[in-house]
Amino acid sequence: MAIDLDKVLDKAWADKPLAEVLAAPVAALKGVTDKDGELLQEAFGVKTVADFGQLKYVRWAQALVALNQTTK
Repeated sequence: MAIDLDKVLDKAWADKPLAEVLAAPVAALKGVTDKDGELLQEAFGVKTVADFGQLKYVRWAQALVALNQTTK
């Protein structure tokens, strides 16, 4: 799977190794602010990009979107 990291990560993180990106605060994702990160931590205990990607609510939403695409 190919992904343009410049489109999904802030500039400071685009050239970092994947392991470092996954351990980074969620604000490393383009469009996610430090305040957003604080709110995600308060609401769901999310601290890192990996935590966010593994959040069950995110996975549930992704599954629903995929299911919807198969029914079109």
